[in-house]
Amino acid sequence: MKLVRGLQNLIAQKVVAQQTHQGCVATIGNFDGVHIGHQVIIEQVQERAAKLGLPSVVVVFEPQPQEYFRAGAAPARLMRFREKLVALRALKIDYLLCLKFSDRLHEMSALQFIDQVLVSGLNIKHLVIGDDFRFGNDRAGDFALLSQVGNECGYSVENTRTVEIDSERVSSTRVRNALDGNDFDLAERLLGHPYTITGCIVHGRKLGRQLGVPTANVSLGRKNLVLKGVYAVEATLESGVCLQGVANIGVRPTVDGLQPSLEVHLFDFDDSIYGEHLQVVFKRRIRDEKKFSDIDALKAQILKDIEETKTYFK
Repeated sequence: MKLVRGLQNLIAQKVVAQQTHQGCVATIGNFDGVHIGHQVIIEQVQERAAKLGLPSVVVVFEPQPQEYFRAGAAPARLMRFREKLVALRALKIDYLLCLKFSDRLHEMSALQFIDQVLVSGLNIKHLVIGDDFRFGNDRAGDFALLSQVGNECGYSVENTRTVEIDSERVSSTRVRNALDGNDFDLAERLLGHPYTITGCIVHGRKLGRQLGVPTANVSLGRKNLVLKGVYAVEATLESGVCLQGVANIGVRPTVDGLQPSLEVHLFDFDDSIYGEHLQVVFKRRIRDEKKFSDIDALKAQILKDIEETKTYFK
């Protein structure tokens, strides 16, 4: 999969058009979580791309539109951009076009977006899009407009297939609600895999080591967290070794209460793994995050968390 960053690079280099000389089949969306509904959309794109002999393209935005409009009030992300890129690459998409959602993009009319991104930029031949999709600063962009312009410009438009579980549509919002409700089984069914956070292990304040409970500090790359609290986890090292542990994800109110962090105490493990990427699978919520009166009280609770987590895994 090739990553193309920004409308400027797309237009200046005409990356996709130069590679194919014929165009592409594309879809547009946030693809937060790359859940099974997203996976079916990508299958649609790939099926049509194979039939037409064209490359498949997924178009996403950074920041996501709601993050641009609502800032800190936007829904928490299920995954950071790097995790999304890895997930889409695993599905064997040919191109990922990441457009910066900026004032320039926001100010585009629907017709300008179609002309500059879809027609001039991608030379699109077929678009897979939801019938509730809206775009353009005038909100005039929708399935009907895309179809109308497509008839004039030589591309076709297809509605996305709906995927349901328990008679309810699969969506990123539903995944967030399942995680918030501690229903990790439902979240796994919606995602097609257990909910996972992957990040680089970075140096922290070493407080856990001072307390006799060393932790791996995982870089989150996000401010809003879909999970907060203490969890039983399984973590996989780059070597492929899988370990059980207990993790705290949140703002550490007893220590500083400001910067979101993910700290993982791995059982029976104390090697140096700074700089490696750790894949953390969340299995069960142990308790909510809380502020303790002092460090001794925090340490006592951490030891209780460890015992409860070990009992869960037994």
